[in-house]
Amino acid sequence: MSNLAPMPVDLVPHDARWAERATHEAARLREALGANLLEVHHIGSTAILGIVAKPIVDLMPEVRAIAAVDEANDAMAALGFCAHGEFGIEGRRYFTWVNPASGQRELHVHVFERGSEHVTRHLAFRDFMCALPTEARAYEAEKRRCRDLHPTNSRAYSEAKSPWIAAAQERALAWYRDRGR
Repeated sequence: MSNLAPMPVDLVPHDARWAERATHEAARLREALGANLLEVHHIGSTAILGIVAKPIVDLMPEVRAIAAVDEANDAMAALGFCAHGEFGIEGRRYFTWVNPASGQRELHVHVFERGSEHVTRHLAFRDFMCALPTEARAYEAEKRRCRDLHPTNSRAYSEAKSPWIAAAQERALAWYRDRGR
């Protein structure tokens, strides 16, 4: 387990290749997580069409048993992923992947057990932003505002946008539940 140092906040226009990368990486995660893996979701800003994002693809595998993920750490490491344990969210297993050629972090993997409230929260937020362009544009504006406040510190950037995201998640969860999900 390692500490992740803050990095500069680089927001770039949406890139259609992010969805392709998510599909490719989901197949690699199936290799490492095996029969424990149920489904892999593309989440985060790179999954929301048309808004700026840090060029880091976030994936959320759902698994049968979260404890079994710890047993897959060596298989994940063989694919270049670094394990960070729960990293501040109980019930999560968090991994990062850094491109060895560029030294840039390109993947975040947030593993949760099926039925976790965090799965619902992430899917609701993603689907809400994708379905409502005005919400997505407001999120983009908040991302830009926080980047301008903390251009060299990704951790401070994330903390600055947390209150906005918490409020948006409440709206997203209500919207999601209204659709029977």
